[in-house]
Amino acid sequence: MTAGADTLLYEKRGRVAHITINRPESMNALNRATQAAIADAWEEMGRDPDILVGIITGAGGRAFSAGMDLKERADDTEAGNTGPMRTVWNVELWKPVIAAIDGFCVAGGLEISLYCDFRIATAKSQFGLPEPRWSLLAGYGLHNLSRMTTLGNALYMQLTGNRVSAEDALRMGLVQEVLPNRDALMERAEKLADDIQLCAPLAVQAIKRIVMTGKNMPIEYAQKLSADTNKLIQQTEDSVEGPKAFAEKRPPVWKMG
Repeated sequence: MTAGADTLLYEKRGRVAHITINRPESMNALNRATQAAIADAWEEMGRDPDILVGIITGAGGRAFSAGMDLKERADDTEAGNTGPMRTVWNVELWKPVIAAIDGFCVAGGLEISLYCDFRIATAKSQFGLPEPRWSLLAGYGLHNLSRMTTLGNALYMQLTGNRVSAEDALRMGLVQEVLPNRDALMERAEKLADDIQLCAPLAVQAIKRIVMTGKNMPIEYAQKLSADTNKLIQQTEDSVEGPKAFAEKRPPVWKMG
C-alpha cells in the first residue's frame, strides 16, 4: 500500500494489520490523501489472506482524528475543487477492525471509528460530531450514530455539537471499554485481536457480513441470509475441526480463511 504513505502507516504483525493515522501535527486531520490511504488500507486487508484482524489508531497521543482537514476544505472550495473524495465508506471489508482511540475522536474521526466493528478508548478521549458549528453536515455518522446508541443520545451530540467524555461514550454504547492510558489501550487491542483469532476466520467473516447486511433487511430476510450462509459454513473443513478439537480438549487448527 503506497497511497498516502506519509499520512498513514500500515504494518503487518502476524495476522493483524496495524493502521496508524499519521498526521499528529494536525491532530490527525483527514485530508484527501489520508482519506484515500484509509480506503486503500481497508482494501489491502480484504485482499491479504494472511490478515484476519485490523487495529486502527492515531499517532501522537492527542487525537484519534479531529476529522476533516478544514484548511484543505477551505482551500479546495476557494479553488473550486469540490469533487468527490475517495473514502472508506463504500469499501466492503468482512474482516473485523478494532478502533483504538486515544484523545479527540470527532467529526470524520468519529465516523471512521463508527465504521469499525467496535471501539475501545483511553479515559481522556472525547467524542463528538461538531459539523453544524461549521455549517456542515456529517456524512456516515449522521445516519449511523443513532444505530450505535439511542436516538436521543445521537441527536444530543448532533444538534448541539457538544463532545462527550469516554465514560459517557461507554454509558451510551459508543465504546465498549475504557482504558487508563495508551499503553493499556494498545495492549487491550492486541488481546482482543488475539481473541478474534481464536475463532474460525470464515465464521467470523460470515457473522460480520450477516449482521452488517441483515441490519438493513426485514428480519425474515436477515434470517434467510443467516441460514443460507450457515449451510455454506457447515460444508467447510473448519466446521469439522471445531467440534473435533472441543471433544479432544485441544485448540482448533483452522485451515480456512
